Amino acid sequence: MNPADSLTILLLMAGAFFFLAGTVGLLRFPDIFTRLHALTKADNLGLGLIVAGLVIQADNWAIVGKLLMIWLLVLLASAAACHLIARTARRKKILPWKR
Repeated sequence: MNPADSLTILLLMAGAFFFLAGTVGLLRFPDIFTRLHALTKADNLGLGLIVAGLVIQADNWAIVGKLLMIWLLVLLASAAACHLIARTARRKKILPWKR
């Protein structure tokens, strides 16, 4: 196994870990705002690590460009969806969790 394959495996595993951490945050955190924060941060980082792992294995620059464009579009869509959900929660008078 060459070093590029090892780095790819490491990045893919790290990305999967952050996806798992986001899912655990979704299930464990007490309110919608902390759940949104956990999902958007962990999933964006997890996808970034997975894309980085795939870029290492890409054969040409067209594939690299497509992977980066997918990551960028998901980042934008995730931020927009998170904002819309949080704004709707605030309009419905859902308050953030307090101890």
